[in-house]
Amino acid sequence: MKKYFILFPVYNDWTSLWKLSKEINEQIKDLDAKFSFLFINDASTEKKPNFNLTLDKIDSVKVINMNKNQLSGRCIATGLKYIYENEEFDHVIVMDSDGEDKPECIIEIHNKNKTLLNKTVVVERLRRNENIFYKLFYKIHKITTAIFAGKLIKFGNFVCLPKDHVHKLIQEKNLWNAFSSTIAKVIEDRIFIKSDRGKRYFGPSKTSYFRLIHHAFTIMSVFYRVVFLRILIISSVYLFFIYDKILILNLLPLVLILIFLTIILLVSKRANIKELNNSLKNIKDVEVLK
Repeated sequence: MKKYFILFPVYNDWTSLWKLSKEINEQIKDLDAKFSFLFINDASTEKKPNFNLTLDKIDSVKVINMNKNQLSGRCIATGLKYIYENEEFDHVIVMDSDGEDKPECIIEIHNKNKTLLNKTVVVERLRRNENIFYKLFYKIHKITTAIFAGKLIKFGNFVCLPKDHVHKLIQEKNLWNAFSSTIAKVIEDRIFIKSDRGKRYFGPSKTSYFRLIHHAFTIMSVFYRVVFLRILIISSVYLFFIYDKILILNLLPLVLILIFLTIILLVSKRANIKELNNSLKNIKDVEVLK
């Protein structure tokens, strides 16, 4: 019988997380597998409520409380490292804690794992719930990533990793920088399932244009060598065509490209294997709720 750990980074979304936990408990009731929860509390400013633990299908529930806030991607990296070094498991499922990752997908993930061994299952998001302008900027982000990084990444945090792939990821410095693009870079054995993005259970959406721009640069920074090479080729071709009529205005696109590349290179410095290896030192304590 397969053993799953479901990993949730959480920052103040306790009410949503508890509703999601109960829905998962209901969804998995007929699956021939064991499940445990690991909540990574990213130094939340809101106190965790006292949960009434009625999760009869969940073997164990733990909360890792972090000393300092480090954002969801690094919480996921810390959680993967903790699980690999401290727990017995076959797969780790990573989900957001706000309800946007649909719990019913776990059934399809489990069915895929029964027939396709040692594959990472990624949930490709289809329809989104944001406004039309955000959706437009999101498409621009994906196209830009495909052009400059050579990768069309259509999935986020919602993935299921076999144990071998967890081990592979926690040895990769880029995991400390960007979760989904590190998977795209180092995990070739991937299969996709499709799902619409759900709606947040409680509270306003945390999406913003600034977060999207930051996310786009973070994703591309994992592939900074490819980005550098493609920008070099594009710039060389552009210079060839404007060689006989170089004007300040004609050089503006090159200046913008240089700024773009500089940001990519700066963001790529966030990848740090030493900090990843030491990430468990940021754990304040581990609460066992069940």
